Amino acid sequence: MNNSIGIIDCGVGNIASIANMIKKIGGQSIICKSPADLNGIDKLILPGVGSFDHGMKKLRDGGWIEPLNELVLGKGIPVLGICLGMQLMGTRSDEGKATGLGWVDAEVVSFDRAKISTLKVPHMGWNAINIEKKHPLFSDGNEIEELRYYFVHSYHMSCNVSEDVLATTNYGYKFTCAFATKNIMGVQFHPEKSHRFGMRLFKLFLEL
Repeated sequence: MNNSIGIIDCGVGNIASIANMIKKIGGQSIICKSPADLNGIDKLILPGVGSFDHGMKKLRDGGWIEPLNELVLGKGIPVLGICLGMQLMGTRSDEGKATGLGWVDAEVVSFDRAKISTLKVPHMGWNAINIEKKHPLFSDGNEIEELRYYFVHSYHMSCNVSEDVLATTNYGYKFTCAFATKNIMGVQFHPEKSHRFGMRLFKLFLEL
């Protein structure tokens, strides 16, 4: 496993929960509170909870965007976005007016209320996912059971490139809950709240 796992702490994520889970699986993480902490990082986790515009403002105000672009787009280090962190990797969101990081050709859209009229928003609780393409983030050769993760969100990603869709889940209709393109990965659910399923995902990310 690679030990240089940086967790971006710009004030919008479940940092401690992620660090604790990585520790449980034998990994070591570095909580990056400023761009200066990114030196020597080999992998990145971008967590997030809250609104899209607030998340982008935190990244801009903290001077994160240029250093992150250099690591992710320039050097090509693996990065995993979680919940809002995943959404910030796209181009825009129905939730606000800010421009996203643009690492992935995808938009954040609100749930189609007409299709989920009997279901509540936010989508909250455990749900199964469907793997749409083989990828090391979910595959270790021992896939013998349904994968289930914990969700809390009112918006979801819509990928413009179908090949980027890594996994989907159903909540009234099928939507993208994970994407992967080159070194960039994102998951809508919270692996840090998903017990053994989340531990497995973090382990596979560390082993990339």
